Amino acid sequence: MTLPFSAVPFTRLIGLEREFSEAGRSRFVLAPKAELQNMVQTTHGGVVATLLDVAMASAAVSHVNFSMTAVTLDMNCQFLQPGRGTLHVDGELIGVDEGIALCRARVFDAQDALVAQAHGTFKYLPHR
Repeated sequence: MTLPFSAVPFTRLIGLEREFSEAGRSRFVLAPKAELQNMVQTTHGGVVATLLDVAMASAAVSHVNFSMTAVTLDMNCQFLQPGRGTLHVDGELIGVDEGIALCRARVFDAQDALVAQAHGTFKYLPHR
């Protein structure tokens, strides 16, 4: 059985909202919250990395119509500037080979400036 995105405790905790996840693509939005900021009042890098990870995994599972889940094998991210204000992240499936999905994602701020980007690989697994 597929767990609805809204039922994932961690994404609920940070306030992540899904706009869409379909056909190997995804988009999520995160409103600014004081609890998610770092010492310079921008979104903490760990939160930004989470956005990248969630968007890529969601893009991967949307490719198989959510019939499976996907776990992160590796992720390489680059932080380009602080994340200020509302952030959105776009995830995309690049390809699949032998049950491994290769994905990429990019986080943008409210002015559409690129905040961070990542590539990652995800292993498809059956739902528990």
